[in-house]
Amino acid sequence: MSTRNTIILAAGKGTRMKSKLYKVLHQVCGRAMVDHVLTQVEKTKMDQIVTVVGYGAEQVEATLKDRTQYVLQKEQLGTGHAVLQTEPLLKDQEGTTLVVSGDTPLFQASTFEKLFQYHEAKKRSQPS
Repeated sequence: MSTRNTIILAAGKGTRMKSKLYKVLHQVCGRAMVDHVLTQVEKTKMDQIVTVVGYGAEQVEATLKDRTQYVLQKEQLGTGHAVLQTEPLLKDQEGTTLVVSGDTPLFQASTFEKLFQYHEAKKRSQPS
């Protein structure tokens, strides 16, 4: 069975923000950026949502609570490395996985849904 999964990248420190608060926890309209992202992802009816945490992991987890699963990126070695940290949870999943940054609070569920639809349509049209 084909599944839909999402990886939310929320491990970065966000040093360019010039703030002691971790980037994904900065507030937009009264909520953390990563909370906005997760809320929109939840509206797309995912089979599994995994959030990659690193710096400020405890604060991110306290903000998002049990709405997502978590994996820890102990060393910040880039985006690809962050995605690899989800392997224990997603390696047996057959389907499509969306990777989204936790600091993109303006994306809407409809955009994520269109991405899945486009990808799935292209996959079906590919010769076997």
